[in-house]
Amino acid sequence: MNKLCKHVFVILLIVCISYSAYSQNVRMQLRQQSKATVVRPQNPGMRRIQVVKESFLSKQLALTHDQGEKFWPIYRQYQNELFEVRRLKRLNNSDAQANGSEQVKKDLDYDAQLVDIRKHYNDEFMKVLPPEKVSQLIKSEREFNDELVRKLHEQKPGSPM
Repeated sequence: MNKLCKHVFVILLIVCISYSAYSQNVRMQLRQQSKATVVRPQNPGMRRIQVVKESFLSKQLALTHDQGEKFWPIYRQYQNELFEVRRLKRLNNSDAQANGSEQVKKDLDYDAQLVDIRKHYNDEFMKVLPPEKVSQLIKSEREFNDELVRKLHEQKPGSPM
């Protein structure tokens, strides 16, 4: 029985090591692909939220057909860039990262990148939409996010809020 346990342990160890090595290789490939083109993950839940958000924004902004054709590609690229920086920020703040001044510096850099992205796309939105609709976009995004958080808290029984 003791020899059997040793063999099973060795096999499990080999499987774990090879799985870990394989997953690191996949992560490296995904990271290289994401540098070329930023693509949001196709998580069905996230995709559904994105569709609902775009529908909500369409109603709130009352875009004309021409405005919509110009606006949505810019808006999706804006969302992709924000998503990528937020993902990097989460990785920086994960338990796997060492705490210290470098982590704090990177966190502030990511915050600055988020602000720069918003400034850049604010200018891009102004080229396509009138200022009133850009202002409405910002308000509508905030309203959608607040409503989404409220609904998520309602779904979770015993949530602290």
